[in-house]
Amino acid sequence: MPTNFTAEPVRVRVPATSANLGPGFDALGLALGLYDDVAAEVASGGVRVTVTGQGAGELPDDDRHLVVRAMRAAFDVLGAHPDGLSVECVNRIPQARGLGSSSAAIVAGVLLARALVVDGEHRLDDAGALRLAAEIEGHPDNVAPCLLGGFTVAWSEPGGARAVSLPVADAVRPTVFVPSERGLTATARAALPATVPHGDAALTAGRAALLVHALTTDPTLLLPATVDRLHQDYRAAGMPGTSSLVNALREAGVAAVVSGAGPTVLALSAPPAGFPVGTDWEIWQLPIDVSGARVARGRLGHAERDPVAAGRKS
Repeated sequence: MPTNFTAEPVRVRVPATSANLGPGFDALGLALGLYDDVAAEVASGGVRVTVTGQGAGELPDDDRHLVVRAMRAAFDVLGAHPDGLSVECVNRIPQARGLGSSSAAIVAGVLLARALVVDGEHRLDDAGALRLAAEIEGHPDNVAPCLLGGFTVAWSEPGGARAVSLPVADAVRPTVFVPSERGLTATARAALPATVPHGDAALTAGRAALLVHALTTDPTLLLPATVDRLHQDYRAAGMPGTSSLVNALREAGVAAVVSGAGPTVLALSAPPAGFPVGTDWEIWQLPIDVSGARVARGRLGHAERDPVAAGRKS
């Protein structure tokens, strides 16, 4: 069956995410109110990518760009092969900091490709979009909240990734501490051992279960609920500043964890007044995004092209 593409551009807004949340390694994630805006349209030939904001001048401007690679993967699933693409990215999510920039690019690419195909949603439903995005990323903990919004629990089955989104208690007020240094997920994963002690696994499983209750119902339990023995301690040597800040915040009674693979630190409440953070960190208070990725028709407008992160407080 021939593929018909939409004549008009499409755009998508994708949120930043924080994964793991301490004990929920590769399973739990939270969507945050910091966004990349990406638009795309079918072109006559070739691929052209423009990037404004985070990653400008560093990210590739051709088929190597992750948004385009995700679009190609989705087009393959859809049986669609456009002659060319024009893609515009306005990035506000910091690159390689543990806030889901790669997952945002993947989700944006999958949803843009689907929206550019006239019957794309019939050929690739939301569950299929999640499976494909998780397959590209390698794990579902960031792509799930990016797609669905809110607090998500994700898991993998033989048929692919699945996830549910749960409402977050009003008292949960995320604060992120973003360093200038970057981190690589592959490097952070390489620091993890092949096995962990049974006692550590049992403790962490219990705290992950408690974290679901704490985030959705009783935030007073967030500090004990964010205890982790699966990954953070093993990665500490590679991120000493991150580890030190997490420990200092927790000693002050703040439920702090490494955001994703780091080096950003996520606190699920504001630090106490006068807390000595130092000058190496940008501090942003971010709302929880409850909508997830949002697709619309047309090019990016003036507001979407502004590379400054709206609503961000430091």
